[in-house]
Amino acid sequence: MVNLVRREVIETARTLVVKVGTSVLSREDDTLNLERLSALSEEIQRVRETGRRVVLVSSGAVGAGMGLLGLRQRPRDLPHLQAAAAIGQAHLIRHYDDCLKKHGCHAAQLLLTADDFDNRSRYLNVRNTILTLFENGAVPIVNENDTVSVDEIAFGDNDRLAALVTNLMHSPLLVILSTVDGLMDGPPDNSDSKTIPLVKEWDDKLLQIATADRSKRGTGGMRAKLSAVKMATAVGENVIIANGTKSGTLMKVLAGEETGTLFLAQGVSVPAWKRWIGYSKPPKGKLILDAGARTAVERDGRSLLAIGIVGVEGQVEKGDVVALIDATGNEFARGLTNYSTAEIRQLAGKRSEDIAQLYESLPYVEIVHRDNLVVTV
Repeated sequence: MVNLVRREVIETARTLVVKVGTSVLSREDDTLNLERLSALSEEIQRVRETGRRVVLVSSGAVGAGMGLLGLRQRPRDLPHLQAAAAIGQAHLIRHYDDCLKKHGCHAAQLLLTADDFDNRSRYLNVRNTILTLFENGAVPIVNENDTVSVDEIAFGDNDRLAALVTNLMHSPLLVILSTVDGLMDGPPDNSDSKTIPLVKEWDDKLLQIATADRSKRGTGGMRAKLSAVKMATAVGENVIIANGTKSGTLMKVLAGEETGTLFLAQGVSVPAWKRWIGYSKPPKGKLILDAGARTAVERDGRSLLAIGIVGVEGQVEKGDVVALIDATGNEFARGLTNYSTAEIRQLAGKRSEDIAQLYESLPYVEIVHRDNLVVTV
């Protein structure tokens, strides 16, 4: 049955970022499910035929490598994880390319690390590469570069990567394909649990009903997916979590049918520059604000002045991203600092006119200017 809200969401989406997990692509023996991969490629082509563009964020390299190496359990030590990823990634991308060539297009491999989103120039290069691939009729297939990214193998997941890629795109819809039907109102293995079809407003309480469990082949669970949802919806994008093991799921999404859970965007779309500040580049330090400063920044749309700062943590230099936190330690915004840690400690709690006397002239009135600041709650 077509849902009018979903119909509007899909009609406004010009790019689909589709994230598919390892467990969706793998058989029980950890080999690639080539039939499912082929069916997914066919659905991607059908989406492209509507004039929309598709970026596929695909897990499965380590799982594919496990199958080829005859491993029954995911390796726990880094060298064997990296070996499985290196062997499996070549296998995975070859099959994607074989499947997509049947529809007249090619798979284009992009292996990324967190550093590619941390560095502004590399961040823009990723975006430009993807846009150029679109111009040439290719399907970008993105994965973490597990063979060199120590932190990504140990702690990362492709749900967050998919949210970061979504932030690069214009008018996107993020579709996370999992092994469950969406966000459930109870344990997924409980027959009484039902899928929540629509989440209009984000609430951190959603994390309490989500399990942190993950499959033996995957690196994320529903909580990881919800963290990605929060990141994408906070900057004005819509997200759907649906079951990728069921045939035709993407076609149902495209038709506006009520499948999975739709998370609606929170407010207006955030400009690309602020997306990078707030959600792509990790903060180098923290500025602790009093209650008045938090209100001025969060509710009144003001810049951060020195008088509202009661403390600073970490070593930062001018131009670094800093997290803005309140007295209880809750982060509510991020921005680019105009001053270093040593300077901020000197200036904290002082009025602008007092700062001018310290410096003879006032380099910047604001510690963090509103144009370089994004509220993250």
